[in-house]
Amino acid sequence: MAVEKALEQYGAPIYVRKQIVHNTHVVRTLEARGAIFVDETEEVPEGEIVVFSAHGVSPAVHEEARQRGLRTIDATCPLVTKVHNEAKRFAAQDYDILLIGHEGHEEVEGTSGEAPDHIQLVDGLDSVDKVQVKDPGKLVWLSQTTLSVDETTETVARLKERFPTLLDPPSDDICYATQNRQTAVKEIARESQLVIVVGSENSSNSKRLVEVAKDYGADAAYLVDDASFIREEWLDGVTTVGLTSGASVPDELVQGVLAYLAERGFADVQEVEAVEESMRFALPHELRKDLRVVS
Repeated sequence: MAVEKALEQYGAPIYVRKQIVHNTHVVRTLEARGAIFVDETEEVPEGEIVVFSAHGVSPAVHEEARQRGLRTIDATCPLVTKVHNEAKRFAAQDYDILLIGHEGHEEVEGTSGEAPDHIQLVDGLDSVDKVQVKDPGKLVWLSQTTLSVDETTETVARLKERFPTLLDPPSDDICYATQNRQTAVKEIARESQLVIVVGSENSSNSKRLVEVAKDYGADAAYLVDDASFIREEWLDGVTTVGLTSGASVPDELVQGVLAYLAERGFADVQEVEAVEESMRFALPHELRKDLRVVS
């Protein structure tokens, strides 16, 4: 992870704007090693190192860092960067951009900041009827990368009822890890009375997994940070438990839940992998060379 590498390479403290990923265990572990998490760039002392989170930031945040003489490490997920680039390209062609996502999410704020005069947020089906555009013939949709695939598909379908010429993005915006987990949990939910999702409450992709599990047949589904959050009564009368995790959850937390369940009679484990994941991303380029002040 970028913050761990930065701590190894430059030593503490390393400042991080927002949570590097939406997982409380990861954040606590990094804090113990010397990472300092802040909400805004202005909280970072001048000249210090700041890491921008995987969810991305707007050009205005980059400019503020430059003005404060901060040394920056951009840990934006490449899939989020792809959406940013799409937003800039369509805005340059004077398209109206409908960004499907959740209001207030860091990723939505970062993407919107790339072309604020062209981007309009569509936060779920209820927002579709409120959309107003200059030219329905120059209209495209993009999405936050951690949404429910089914919910996004439904929102796009409703948008196309209003705007039949709405253009699709050149490639799927939703994160492959998010999609793969949602595909797997659909299969798991059909065979499970209870589904446990390991992930934090502020993790959009983890919360979506709970919703998908309930929609696809699980009698109950719960989100837990780790095994200590599981309540014994959830297991009463249950013979089959499904287990999955959010995209940024450390494997040790999943193993902890497996151990908890094994101690209570759920020792027979069958793995479900809907799609084999082979994609790997390189470290931010700032960690592959000497770090310099943004100019």
